[in-house]
Amino acid sequence: MATHSCTIGQYPSTMSTANSAPLASYIDLLLDVVCAVDGQGRFVFVSASCEQVFGYTPDELIGQPMIDMVHPADRERTLDAAREIMRGKPNPNFENRYLRKDGQVVHILWSARWSEVDQLRIAVARDITERKQAESRQAALYAISEAAHAAEDLLALFKRIHQLIGEWLPALNFSVALYDEHCEQLNFPYHVDDHERDPEFSVTGRLCAEVVRSGQPVLLTPDQPFALPGVVGLIDAEDCPCWLGVPLNSQRGTIGALIVKSMPGGERYTERDKELLQYVCAQVAAAIERRQLHSRLQYMAQHDYLTRLPNRELLRERLSAALLKARRDNGRMALLYVDLDHFKQVNDTYGHGIGDMLLQAVANRLQGCVRESDTVARIGGDEFVVLLDSVQAAEDAARVALKIRQVLGQPIRLDSHNLNILPSIGVALYPEHGLEEKQLFKHADEAMYAAKRLSGRLDRV
Repeated sequence: MATHSCTIGQYPSTMSTANSAPLASYIDLLLDVVCAVDGQGRFVFVSASCEQVFGYTPDELIGQPMIDMVHPADRERTLDAAREIMRGKPNPNFENRYLRKDGQVVHILWSARWSEVDQLRIAVARDITERKQAESRQAALYAISEAAHAAEDLLALFKRIHQLIGEWLPALNFSVALYDEHCEQLNFPYHVDDHERDPEFSVTGRLCAEVVRSGQPVLLTPDQPFALPGVVGLIDAEDCPCWLGVPLNSQRGTIGALIVKSMPGGERYTERDKELLQYVCAQVAAAIERRQLHSRLQYMAQHDYLTRLPNRELLRERLSAALLKARRDNGRMALLYVDLDHFKQVNDTYGHGIGDMLLQAVANRLQGCVRESDTVARIGGDEFVVLLDSVQAAEDAARVALKIRQVLGQPIRLDSHNLNILPSIGVALYPEHGLEEKQLFKHADEAMYAAKRLSGRLDRV
């Protein structure tokens, strides 16, 4: 494009070489963009490669202010750098972002100097978008790996993963689905979507179900449809969003799925995006498993293995919290100490298997006698404690105790045996019977034995 060389007076139209090719023809063969900007910041020369890098032809750029193409966030520092160059300080490594004609962001590495004679800023621009994106992805992946290993709270982890993925992938809409193999259903602990409020009955939900079922990633774009019931016809328009679903695979199999959705008419996902998201999901799946294992271990440490009720340690934690609340609010609470009468005879007569089943049945009945905010704990053998988190009067605790006696007094059928078991119950009230944990436990225990003696049901062993 020889016409472009004529805009810069210092460049001869031809070079004295064997083939005598025009100088601009050589410049136009370069992959980098060569340009000249005058003292007012307007393009006076641009080589042909600008169309590949910026999306504009040279004729479209000549006479236009350079700064108008710069990303708004980079304009101030770009102008600062231009002023330094015009003061005679060359800059071989200046990076900024430009907006292409199609609206996409392109990262540019500039090498520029000022020609005092020609009053022009001469520069070479190299497109480093791919490199910057790779660096950004690498940094995000490293941060994701760190977050996955340090995660204690899954919700916080999902939020952080969403944030990091959004740095290199358009993912304003982001969902995590976990598969509960016991219930055979998906739940969504994290779901952000502008249009899909309920993921279970949406395209996202159906896509998650398919990813979990197959254990394979799914890329859904207008030009790459996927034969999924309820989805075909929703993505056949050019401005439809894209979905990318990747399984969360662990050693136990597929435990869930991670789904990202683009904005309608926005950037489309690629196979490269799918590969990167698979790597991310491997990190996330490992973090989920670690957290689930930690939760299981914590549950085992705080619950009775037979009845699944809170054990003594967890009961103490909840009692301590209830006492703090009662002191703060000037309220009341109660402890009920429940002991099963003649339980040893059940074990001796029917065996420990029936005895265990009886304890499980008692645990279920006790839970049915109290509120969800209350605690039923097994503290050992045939001994249970009921923590009534808040009571208005002593009569409230007495009514619960009476209900427990009535419910447990009903026959229990276990393995063709009809068993009758009666409890002895001791009640301790805060603040009447103690201000501290030990005082309340002691009073409830003593009241239980007093009740057992009065009824003549004290075991003699």
